[in-house]
Amino acid sequence: MVASSQRRWSQSVTRNSNALDLDQGVFTWSDPARIARSLKRSAERSTRRKSSAYRSAMSMLTFYLNRAGRKLPAKQKNVLTRAKDKLREAFGRSPRDG
Repeated sequence: MVASSQRRWSQSVTRNSNALDLDQGVFTWSDPARIARSLKRSAERSTRRKSSAYRSAMSMLTFYLNRAGRKLPAKQKNVLTRAKDKLREAFGRSPRDG
């Protein structure tokens, strides 16, 4: 049997990211614009990230979406997907830009 801590490694990454200091519960919020602002602020303030602020923030959001998988309610998945678009806007990127 796999230990609980080994099964929940992604939760640990989200909580203890070495690149970004995230606001508590950021991925549970219902306002995509607020989520995007928080991720942007965290990424821009970070001195430990290895990439641009945009890439770090988008990577953390994508990581959470991918790791939450089937357990993420459709409503919250929709909010987080819209937050990706808001994050692109916040960094002056066009929709679906890399």
